Amino acid sequence: MKKTWITVTIAALALSLAACSPKTGALVPSAGTGSAREPQKITFVLDWTPNTNHTGLYVAQEKGYFEDAGLEVEIVQPPEGGAEVLVASGKAQFGISFQDTMAPALVGEGALPIKAVAAILQHNTSGIISRKGEGIDTPKGMEGKKYATWESPIELATLQNLVAGDGGDFDKVNLIPNTVTDEVSALKTNSVDAIWIFYGWAGVKTELEGLETDYFAFCDLNPVFDYYTPVVISGNQFLEEEPDTAKAFLAALGKGYEDAAHNPQEATDILCRAVPELDPELVLKSQQYLAGEYLADAPSWGYMDPERWNRFYSWLNENGLSDPKLPENIGFTNDYLPQSNPPQ
Repeated sequence: MKKTWITVTIAALALSLAACSPKTGALVPSAGTGSAREPQKITFVLDWTPNTNHTGLYVAQEKGYFEDAGLEVEIVQPPEGGAEVLVASGKAQFGISFQDTMAPALVGEGALPIKAVAAILQHNTSGIISRKGEGIDTPKGMEGKKYATWESPIELATLQNLVAGDGGDFDKVNLIPNTVTDEVSALKTNSVDAIWIFYGWAGVKTELEGLETDYFAFCDLNPVFDYYTPVVISGNQFLEEEPDTAKAFLAALGKGYEDAAHNPQEATDILCRAVPELDPELVLKSQQYLAGEYLADAPSWGYMDPERWNRFYSWLNENGLSDPKLPENIGFTNDYLPQSNPPQ
């Protein structure tokens, strides 16, 4: 379950947006005279192939929550560049992104008119996994070891911060450009020693396959890295023109994720019916892990804490990882969630 890491370039985005920029208002069907209003069509773009991060979407679909809200939802695979451009252009009303990788799309001449409208998971469940007993149970242990990198500036700055914070020297980490798609095989064959994973999928897979590992989670070591990943995004124009539709969609989606949190076995069955090629054993174990992450300590599903959101973007600014700098409160809103305010 990999992130679709994006590098936003002004020229590419300008071409993409010029090629597909319909008015979102055209997506709203008009009710015929004397007939019931047709369901409003919504396109939702995933970030990767279907997995347990997406379970609530499929639960809401099968249980009729979208239909009850007057919506007809189509779930589609992302283009190579991710969901951001499709959502910004109005070709899709919702999609999945990540707080870290959407940051370059929010500022500058080629900024995209998008924002996060719900957090799928309440905490960052990513970290570094390695073979057990090889000393990589802390960031300093990465010194002299082979780390599989996709060479993202934010990725490398994150690791440098953690290694240095543990008293290590990041320059001593052996960076191996490699987008790992099978973490178990990569570790078993010693092609790399350390991999950035999301534990809810790749981590539980190592458990199922009997590979003993060491692991450290980023958010346990530095609270600045407890950012929101993944998130549901939407286009600013759609949100402004169709706020009630956005609220209805997120209310139905939230019910799907709440059901997934309360009944992992049922959620597993639903996801596997929708995507038969998935391994039911892996899906169930992953679903059991994520059941506590969909809601966790938030007042309601989807809520994003402004302090946590701004803290991470402030760190990007301070470390020269955003040019121009990211303003406070940019790129997210809780206004379209059923319960938009935390308890006092």
